[in-house]
Amino acid sequence: MSLASRLYSGNPGFDFRPSWRRQMIISAVLIVICGTALVVQGLNLGIDFEGGGVWEVPSAELSVEDTRDALRDSGNEGARIQIVTTTTGDRSVKVQGGVEAVDESDAIVTAIAEAAGVDRGQVSVNTVGPSWGDAVTDAAVRALLYFFVAITLYLTIRLEWKMAVGSFAAVIHTIVLTVGSYALLQFEVTPATVIAFLTILGYSLYDTVIVFDKLRSSAAFVGTTHRMTYTDVANYATNEVLMRSVNTSLVATLPVLSMLVVGSWMMGAITLEEFAIALTVGQLVGAYSTIFVAVPVLLWLKEREPRNRQVREALGGHRSDAVSVLGDARDGAPDRSRRPSPRPSDGSGSAGVATRPIASTMSHPPRPRKKGKKR
Repeated sequence: MSLASRLYSGNPGFDFRPSWRRQMIISAVLIVICGTALVVQGLNLGIDFEGGGVWEVPSAELSVEDTRDALRDSGNEGARIQIVTTTTGDRSVKVQGGVEAVDESDAIVTAIAEAAGVDRGQVSVNTVGPSWGDAVTDAAVRALLYFFVAITLYLTIRLEWKMAVGSFAAVIHTIVLTVGSYALLQFEVTPATVIAFLTILGYSLYDTVIVFDKLRSSAAFVGTTHRMTYTDVANYATNEVLMRSVNTSLVATLPVLSMLVVGSWMMGAITLEEFAIALTVGQLVGAYSTIFVAVPVLLWLKEREPRNRQVREALGGHRSDAVSVLGDARDGAPDRSRRPSPRPSDGSGSAGVATRPIASTMSHPPRPRKKGKKR
């Protein structure tokens, strides 16, 4: 059966077991890279978190160097200066300064208005005090902590604590990689970005709960005549819900991509760009974390349970085709993994060959008695 047919049937038959260890190593490397970027470069926090001010003036000719020279007299030549051009061709110069620049707001407005040759009223100003920035940061941190506590308690009650640990590891993996990509690319982090982070964590947990719920319902096959370990059953459960997870992520990502392309790049909505980039990256990383982080962490915990360890040792490293075996059992087909047990030799034949009683081989009824002659 071709790959397309297997994907269409809903059970592609992939063997994830060899790749789980390899992908965990890749995930560890990515976490180190993103963690290093967070420590070395840090996040490009917006003024809503750090406090400060943003001044923007429309100008078709003003350059970054000319703007910096104009700000030199007020002592703000170190401010961040960007040239912003919309899809309609409108051009403007954006100046972003820290908290110390808020007190010099009037001087900054005057300097860039004179440099651009416009009136002061055409300069847009947006300032945020340091206390407001600290309040927004504390609220974002509290929201993440409440989210972690809520999902851990729910998954512990609904499933089990080991599955809650696997889900928590996948969530941390998703956060580190998504936030680390913002540090690597120096995207600006705004309150809309934080909202997007919380949204993608919900998508990631949705996929994880689907896989774990299927795994819990299939765990009864561990150690039975199907000759499967807990890892074999996890491989089967992942295949069973793989297409459902992929379809869910694809359906959720397509509208976000349209928001990014149409809303941001074509219509120039910068706020949509911040939100859409975080959602796109987070959804892709979340789908990856479910299969290659949450499940391996759960297996690392479950395979150390006495029962699962005894099953693994009894099978002696035997690796069954869990997808086909459980698929046949689900469809009502006979179990291919069952084999007749060998019987000891009775001295009349070769070992392992069982002789059946003669009476059991008779397939015809006994001959009827002859009736006596009538006298």
